[in-house]
Amino acid sequence: MVIHGGVGSLEGDPQRRITVHETLTLFLMESYPILCDYDAWTAAVHCTRLLEDDPNFNAGTGSKLQKDGQVRMSASLMDGRKNSFSAVINIENVRNPIEIAEKLSHEKHKVIAGDEANEYARKKGVKYFDPITPQRRREYEEKSTGQSGTVGVVALDKAGNIVAATSTGGMGYELPGRVSDSATVAGNYATKKAGLSCTGIGEHIVDMGVAVRVVSQVENGMPLNETVKKILKEAAQFRYKLGLVALDYLGNIEIGKTIDELFYAKHDSKSVTTFYSCQAFD
Repeated sequence: MVIHGGVGSLEGDPQRRITVHETLTLFLMESYPILCDYDAWTAAVHCTRLLEDDPNFNAGTGSKLQKDGQVRMSASLMDGRKNSFSAVINIENVRNPIEIAEKLSHEKHKVIAGDEANEYARKKGVKYFDPITPQRRREYEEKSTGQSGTVGVVALDKAGNIVAATSTGGMGYELPGRVSDSATVAGNYATKKAGLSCTGIGEHIVDMGVAVRVVSQVENGMPLNETVKKILKEAAQFRYKLGLVALDYLGNIEIGKTIDELFYAKHDSKSVTTFYSCQAFD
């Protein structure tokens, strides 16, 4: 199981690095037993919900505000075994967008957006929730813009099923209604062979078709590590800014980035490693 809390710069704040490291470790340690006792789907949704509820990350509570002062969130789920993708785009005033994506996985029409997504949530009994925090409000008033903001989970269970989940609050101060990569197969994808969750500048990830391209090449026989290196090399040529976490059906985990720092944690069934612990002991 591998999770991420986005990419970016900590701007010289070593304490935040420790906080994010500890939080990712805690959420992974809580979610891994669920993966072992239940399945990848249950564990991925649970862990994504934890990430959405933590204002340290830009998803769910603590999502960034768009240019008109509103928060619009997106999330998606991909079940590799069923080859089933579901997503919600630019939903407002819910606590956990990933739960809406999960509900949509049972519908005939599995991707909805905007006002219709809001209406769908209300019809399903999802309570009104204001995800705006004081910090995000201050950032908005200062017209602070970001380059990325996403959380993601990829899990492989004992039955061999791979599930990928991704959720985002957007870039901050962007054009209202902008659609990021997180609720598309460019940013979140899985099959029986591999799964991947992306973070970074959504337009760059969509332009590259990152997630679906990586997974498709693994399907065609290329090892996961070689595929990730190939896509990152191509992205670097365009100066694209992105990061990704991926795993394959053999349990191999790959982490990749072209920007600053990728906040991740992984559990290889033996131990937990994070971006912080790797850098600390290299």
